[in-house]
Amino acid sequence: MSSTIIGWAGLLASLIFVAVAIGLSAQQRLSLTTPIVVSVARSLVQMMIVGVALVPLVRPQTPLWWSWLWVIGIVFFAAYTITRRAPTVPALYVIALAAMAAVAVVGLAVIFGARIFELNGRTLVPVAGMIVGNSMKSAVIAATRVSESVADHRAEIEAGLALGMTPRRAFDRQLRSALRTAISSQIEQTAALGIVFLPGAMTGLILAGVDPMEAVFAQLALMYVILAGVVIAVVVTGLGTLRRLTSADQRLVPVARAR
Repeated sequence: MSSTIIGWAGLLASLIFVAVAIGLSAQQRLSLTTPIVVSVARSLVQMMIVGVALVPLVRPQTPLWWSWLWVIGIVFFAAYTITRRAPTVPALYVIALAAMAAVAVVGLAVIFGARIFELNGRTLVPVAGMIVGNSMKSAVIAATRVSESVADHRAEIEAGLALGMTPRRAFDRQLRSALRTAISSQIEQTAALGIVFLPGAMTGLILAGVDPMEAVFAQLALMYVILAGVVIAVVVTGLGTLRRLTSADQRLVPVARAR
C-alpha cells in the first residue's frame, strides 16, 4: 500500500494554479474572479464535510444501509442541481429525479451485479457519485440546450405544429442537435482515455498500490457505465424538457433564454 498522502501543504500548493487562473481571468476582464473564489471555497468546505462523514461509512461494522441513504441523497441533490441550473424549464425536478434515479439504478446494478467492485460502504458511495455526477453535468447541458433551442427556433417549431406535426416531430432536428451536444463531451472523454489523461479512479487505485492492469480494467468498466449513464440521463432529460415546454393542447409554452 502506498504511503502517498497529500496534506495541507500540498493542498495550498495546488492553489497556486488557481491564483494564476484568477489573474488571467482578471486580465481578460471575464468577471469570473468571484465565481472562481466561491467555487474553490465551497468545494473545500463540502469536501471536508464529505471526508469527515465518510469516516464512519467505510468502517466494516457500519450497516450498509447508511451508504444507501447517502446514495439516495446524491440522486435527490443531483436532480435539484439540474433544476437550479436550468431555471427556464418549468417543473423539471420530477424529470431530473427520474433521470438520475434511472442512471443510479442501472449503473449500480451493472457495477455491483457484475462484481466489478465489491459492494460495501467503501465502494458504494464513491462509485454512485461518479456515475450520477457525470450524468448530472450532461443532463444540465441537455435541459439548457433544448430550452434555448425552443426559444431560438420558436417560429419554425410553431409553423410545424400548425401543419399538424407533433412537438417531437416539429422539433426533431433541434432536439437531436441538443442531445448530441450534451453527449459528445463524454464520448470525447472516453475516446481520450489513457492517451490524454488518466482518470481519477485509475490513478487512485494505482496510488493505493493496486496492480496497474487491474486498475485499467476497473477504470474501463466504470467509464463504460458512466458513458451509458450519460446517454440515459441526456435522453430522459432532453425528451422530458421538451414535454415540459409543450402544453396539453400541443402548444409551446413561453420560454425565455437564461441570462
